[in-house]
Amino acid sequence: MNAENFVLQAVTASVEALYGAVDKSQLQLQKTRKEFEGDFTLVTFPLLKLSRKLPEATANEIGEHIVANTPQISSFNVIKGFLNLVLAPAFWAECFKEIAATENYGDAAPSGRTIMIEYSSPNTNKPLHLGHIRNNLLGYSVAQILKANGHNVIKVNLVNDRGIHICKSMLAWQLYGEGETPASSGMKGDHLVGKYYVEFDKHYKAQIKELVAEGMSEDEAKKKAPIMLQAQEMLRKWEAKDKEVYDLWQTMNGWVYDGFDVTYKALGVDFDKVYYESQTYLLGKSLVQEGLDKGVFFRKEDNSVWIDLTADGLDQKLLLRGDGTSVYMTQDLGTALSRFEENKLDDMIYVVGNEQNYHFQVLKLVLKKLGYEWSDNIYHLSYGMVELPEGKMKSREGTVVDADDLIADMVSTAREMSDELGKLEGCSEEEAANVCRMVGLGALKYFILKVDPKKTMLFDPRESIDFNGNTGPFIQYTHARICSVLRKAAEAGIDYSSCGEVELLAEEIELIKSLAELPAVVAAAGENFAPSMIAAYAYELAKSFNGYYHDHSILREENEAKRAMRLQLASVVAQVIRKSMSLLGIEVPERM
Repeated sequence: MNAENFVLQAVTASVEALYGAVDKSQLQLQKTRKEFEGDFTLVTFPLLKLSRKLPEATANEIGEHIVANTPQISSFNVIKGFLNLVLAPAFWAECFKEIAATENYGDAAPSGRTIMIEYSSPNTNKPLHLGHIRNNLLGYSVAQILKANGHNVIKVNLVNDRGIHICKSMLAWQLYGEGETPASSGMKGDHLVGKYYVEFDKHYKAQIKELVAEGMSEDEAKKKAPIMLQAQEMLRKWEAKDKEVYDLWQTMNGWVYDGFDVTYKALGVDFDKVYYESQTYLLGKSLVQEGLDKGVFFRKEDNSVWIDLTADGLDQKLLLRGDGTSVYMTQDLGTALSRFEENKLDDMIYVVGNEQNYHFQVLKLVLKKLGYEWSDNIYHLSYGMVELPEGKMKSREGTVVDADDLIADMVSTAREMSDELGKLEGCSEEEAANVCRMVGLGALKYFILKVDPKKTMLFDPRESIDFNGNTGPFIQYTHARICSVLRKAAEAGIDYSSCGEVELLAEEIELIKSLAELPAVVAAAGENFAPSMIAAYAYELAKSFNGYYHDHSILREENEAKRAMRLQLASVVAQVIRKSMSLLGIEVPERM
């Protein structure tokens, strides 16, 4: 039973009974502000032409008619032209019964829409870091939320496995690696390759310094450093499918993919399909020709192809180099077209950092000018950087926060703090390890996802693993606490499957109201691609339950019907916490 729809129906019936037919747009219903008594508020000002009365008189007349004819609405109050309506406890009791009986509560009916979401998109020259973690968590969570909204969701990863940066790692390994492999070094493959990316940069800087000391300008030295010239030659050989270079590329990328898989598994994210840039970078060339044929693009004297977007407030944008080689935009145009056509997509979401805002603005505009109307259904889910108390990360210098290290540290910190607080008493070693994994990852995920994606955020690992306040562990502990109560009830042989009619406390009604909000919160989070809405909802629900649990006994309640109702209520709260956290990609333990 949707409370807002119910009230709207009651309002409509009363307004039409009093004043005749009414345009639905004139009925402005909103949630009552917290400082006033009521559940929903009707704004009466749009109805004054119908009522021909003052705002307060109109509100009172409608309120009296509703209360007289709708037993589920128990009272009303009027503040100027605002009519505040109070739903009766019996309404909320009935609402709770429906929630408790609803399978997969919170999930919407199938929408028939197919949405593709691309996230992660790592480079194969370095391991995943804290920035990638925000990207992965955001992408995976939005995918879960969209599924809950009834959409068919395709999760994809576009791996950047070609280009000069990949050749830098390959060349450094060739020059300085002495045949080192993940097996011989005991290092994860992505870490090993990342080590040689840093190694390249070290030698490159040293060579620039030497050339400058010999009298060359810094800009020229950067271009003429021998190791950079070697890397560029390696890229040319790769594009020409030189066997030696190609074989090395396949071997080293294989190491990286094995490493990435371990990190993705530890992080709890996955994909339905993985694309590789080496297989997609040529896709857009036919679109470039199409744009030239239509007169949308133009060639410059060096044979390069451009589009002029100055009339749209942007600039000229390169689409194909003079030598016929692709740029990122060429590829992205091609992949967008092939994805929409192959998968019959309704929407395409790219989860990419805010440094690419301009790129996606151009991508949509170019597709629009080529006549592809579905370009309006491309959405760039832009997010800010993740910083640490020490400042920004720099991958070339090897000062990034490695994803694997961070995950391990979070689990270790969770163990340390859980032991300090006695949260693992009575757990076997296996249970304790699993709980600490859930808590450590839950802390990390919640801390990142509770922040609006657009904001740059500061990540403090220790602050995130607090068992009090707006944190993942606080919500997880609330769930475990409820599970403990339900276990004790089961051990005592208490049956709470039915409870009859009981008088609800104000706090119980407030909890039911929170539970009733879940479908609307899931819908809003889906519309806005905002896991932060789910996080805020889960926290408020957990906080409300903890307040209720502190003030009112559940198992020690002597009235059997009341005790059964309270156990039922606790069970549904646990279920909704579980559901909400799963939308964030967070597991909740049953024991803590």
